Amino acid sequence: MHIRTLLLASSLLAPAMAAPETAPRTVDLVICLDTSGSMEGLIHAARTRIWSIVNELALAKPSPRLRVALVAYGTPGYGQENGFVTVLTDFTEDLDAVSGKLFALTTDGGDEYVGRAIRKALTLSWSKGDGLKLAVVAGNESADQDREAPFRDQCKAAIGAGIMVNAIYCGAPGAPDAEGYKEVARLSDGHYAAIDQNNNVDLASPFDAEIASLNTALNATYLPLASCGAEGTGKQVAADADAEKAGALAQRAQAKCQSQYWNAWCVIDLIDRGDRKLEDLKEEELPEALKGKTREEQRKIIDEKRAERKKVQEGILALSKKRADWVAEELKKQAISDENSFDAAMRRSIRDQAAAKGYAFEETK
Repeated sequence: MHIRTLLLASSLLAPAMAAPETAPRTVDLVICLDTSGSMEGLIHAARTRIWSIVNELALAKPSPRLRVALVAYGTPGYGQENGFVTVLTDFTEDLDAVSGKLFALTTDGGDEYVGRAIRKALTLSWSKGDGLKLAVVAGNESADQDREAPFRDQCKAAIGAGIMVNAIYCGAPGAPDAEGYKEVARLSDGHYAAIDQNNNVDLASPFDAEIASLNTALNATYLPLASCGAEGTGKQVAADADAEKAGALAQRAQAKCQSQYWNAWCVIDLIDRGDRKLEDLKEEELPEALKGKTREEQRKIIDEKRAERKKVQEGILALSKKRADWVAEELKKQAISDENSFDAAMRRSIRDQAAAKGYAFEETK
């Protein structure tokens, strides 16, 4: 009780968090996924590894803002008139929404027009300024099928706009179709990788149950706005459930401790980001926990929830480190490698390209 009192007192006496003088630079990442009939392994990898990508970017200094967009191609249902390409979501910081789109994906046979997928990606709402702009196109058929929008023209347009295109071929490195993906990367200053789309190593660890418990406690630290909080918390819980079914809840819980995981429906997140001030919120906008309270009482509740969140996040991150060490040792014991996985290819590309833009990365095991 004494420690908790000290913790709350220190948070109440601390000055309000000031908005940074310079807004953090943005990392825009659009993932273009082949959703034709043979790509279930790739879709599963994208669903479960999006959180590993967030955790990788969390190691970058200065810490960037992450915006993710999703483009799918190669499914007849997207319409021949659209080149069998669709935008699942434009750039967003709402990672729970991104997760929902990924888990809703299904596969079906169709023509895989890589050129048109890249062209569609170029039409999205890319950030202004000198942030990192990345596209990833992943598939397993020839990249040269598209006669209306040849990939060579689209790659040149991409790099002309400062967008690097990373190409991931889901197949054997020596396959003839791999050459087109190599050329995609070469023409747009991107990285190329050949992967086994089914190489998704998901190990259950002795720490997962405790991480899951802390993740539930973490959700209780959010203060949802009356207008959109119910929808936001619903997406958060649904994304937790999807990740748990897919064996990725531990990685997701870790990602929820990073600055890249941010929710516009939470009063604490809005205030800490500098997007809203408590005194500017109308009574009808307030979370139930703050309604009918004085400003002093509201600030006390917010400070208590913020301190509670920090404590829970520290617990998750400490367990996540133990988990990472355990997984590394277990992979060694079982002689398993994930070097040719979607996850590894994405993390290598992002780390190298972010470093070239001036980001430094904390070293990990």
